[in-house]
Amino acid sequence: MTDNPHHLATPGGKPRARSFGIGFDGTPGPFNAITDVSGVAVGYATLISGDGALVVGKGPVRTGVTAILPRPLADLATPVFAGIFSQNGNGELTGSHIIEETGAFNFPITITNTHSCGVSRDGTLRWMNQILPAALDSAWGLPVAAETYDGFLNDINGHHLTFEHVAQALDNAAGGPIEEGSVGGGTGMITFGFKAGSGTASRIVGWQGKSYTVGAFVQSNFGKLRNFTLRGQRVEPALAELTMRDEALHAEKGSIIAVIATDAPFLPHQMKRLARRVPLGVAMTGGFGYHSSGDIFLAFSTANPDAALAPSGRIAKADFIPDTDIDPFFDAVIQTVEESILNALVANDDMTGRDGNFVPALPKAWLQEKFGLKEKFG
Repeated sequence: MTDNPHHLATPGGKPRARSFGIGFDGTPGPFNAITDVSGVAVGYATLISGDGALVVGKGPVRTGVTAILPRPLADLATPVFAGIFSQNGNGELTGSHIIEETGAFNFPITITNTHSCGVSRDGTLRWMNQILPAALDSAWGLPVAAETYDGFLNDINGHHLTFEHVAQALDNAAGGPIEEGSVGGGTGMITFGFKAGSGTASRIVGWQGKSYTVGAFVQSNFGKLRNFTLRGQRVEPALAELTMRDEALHAEKGSIIAVIATDAPFLPHQMKRLARRVPLGVAMTGGFGYHSSGDIFLAFSTANPDAALAPSGRIAKADFIPDTDIDPFFDAVIQTVEESILNALVANDDMTGRDGNFVPALPKAWLQEKFGLKEKFG
């Protein structure tokens, strides 16, 4: 197991899965995060206020928004080659049609709750018009905004997310180590009956003497306890008495959004192939894409910026790794998605939300007993 402190805990001191001795396949990057892909940045706005009975429009509030910048600030108008895959489409990811049509998108990605997806999309356009007004002077914008449902804990119909919160998340986006758990869009999310939310991981992939990075970010809000699998072992019998008391009220309302980033040179059809491997990482933890789950996945490459901006009237050229050599990158997607989900679960605490609805964190004592804790957390 790595001793890299960024691999063991978040900047705020929350434990990550590796701190409990849980072994994973592959080699993580320096921060074991999507931000190991050069130029990619993540920011959050987290909204937590109020307790007690639900009063629509007043709270309690347990929500937020996550911003992912696929390129540095000055280059956000430069498209990235991309592909999407919907395992189960009971959810939303805006901008999906143009990605299917052209194999690319530009502008930041935002992830929030189901009823605030439009605010995060429109807020991104307002922010871009301030940051890079030339990008919208003579063109339209179709930013990516995605969502999962947080109505068990949050006053979701109160519409507490504002354009200002979206701008805050975008302004705060940075590289390096990032927080996980109940932050940003993941604030009110639940996985396998335990508190979850935002999670990330990365892998280094070698090819022809060069090193490339694959990073994942998930907003994890899915799954039934009976299917929860931790590194190949079903864990339900040991945790059945510890999960959320009102799991039935939350049944069939979960989803997962995953964003895959890489600096490896791939074409749009290859990015779609990477996106199609995300469900295998979700399945490693026990997610099976049930009827009411919105399982929607986006993959993008920061390589080939000149090709993405190629002017008319000339042949455009792009580098790409052959399809016959893509398998190690499939491995990396599956590995990072699995670890991202587990990080979202581990880097968390109990949460009580609207109407006293309670969701426990995955018990640290149970993890310590099962895997052997290297450092004591909570």
